[in-house]
Amino acid sequence: MICRVLVLDRDDVARLLDLDALIDALAPAMADLSAGRASVPDRTGAELPEVGGRLLSMPGSVPSLGSLVTKLVTVFPRNAGTALPTHQAVIVVFDPSTGAPTALLDGTLITAVRTGACSALSVRLLAPEDASVLAILGTGIQARSHARAVTRVRQVREIRVAGRDRSRAETLAEELAKELGTDARAAVSYREAVEGAHLVCATTHPGDPVVRREWLRPGTHVTSVGWAPAGREVDDATVAEALVCVESRRTALAPVASAGSPDLVEPLRDGLLDEARIVELGELVAGTHPGRTSAEQLTLYKSVGVAVQDATAATLVLTAARAAGAGRELVL
Repeated sequence: MICRVLVLDRDDVARLLDLDALIDALAPAMADLSAGRASVPDRTGAELPEVGGRLLSMPGSVPSLGSLVTKLVTVFPRNAGTALPTHQAVIVVFDPSTGAPTALLDGTLITAVRTGACSALSVRLLAPEDASVLAILGTGIQARSHARAVTRVRQVREIRVAGRDRSRAETLAEELAKELGTDARAAVSYREAVEGAHLVCATTHPGDPVVRREWLRPGTHVTSVGWAPAGREVDDATVAEALVCVESRRTALAPVASAGSPDLVEPLRDGLLDEARIVELGELVAGTHPGRTSAEQLTLYKSVGVAVQDATAATLVLTAARAAGAGRELVL
């Protein structure tokens, strides 16, 4: 049997993936996930304790998109601050009617963009309409992705960037000011960035929490995407008070060894978080949960990533590639 596989590299993905379309498309995809219309098995992984890394497999089927994919992604936290991303990936797309492989895509950029896009969807669903001050915590790929995505769904007039390295924060602030046409500056600390912000996007390699309840103004919406097996981005007090939103309760609350979130698993274990208070993005999209109930309510979106997001992004890229005749064909 001969398989013709379309290969799309990072440049192809960057050119073809429309961020606004992705934010919009993620809403029904997440609703499908919450309603059980999408099949997303638990991720499996191989551990590399000698370097603190892991290789994860994330398969998913989204019938409403006609999408069957799997992502292979490595998570190497020690790459933080180097030329290599902490997350590197490829995505393989299959024909859902025959099972034949049809495409191979760069997954590193898709992971970065879809993560920021889904955080932007959470902002659209949960943040105050007049939110205009954005704190970006972290200076890496996800910091850039979140700034680009969140400014698509709210009229941000000020961006504050904070990171472990002040010079990197200053460089990123300059880049964002030029790219987005928005006032952006480096903060001297995470606290300075967070205090008074309406939106907080935590994109760090977690150690001690960079989001603390005493820094948050009433009504703040927080997004948190950082993950490490022994670190936290958000403190207990924030988790205990906020309306907590996730992509999937099962995935977010899985054991940390299976890439569940320590930010939620630990407070749940300690009786500080009630699972009944955790809502899924898809439930907000479908209207089966009311979401924010007051202007003063804190809201927290904690992301660990699910294959539905990758399937949605890959479908958009493939549709655009076929229309444009992009990529190259590989015969297997």
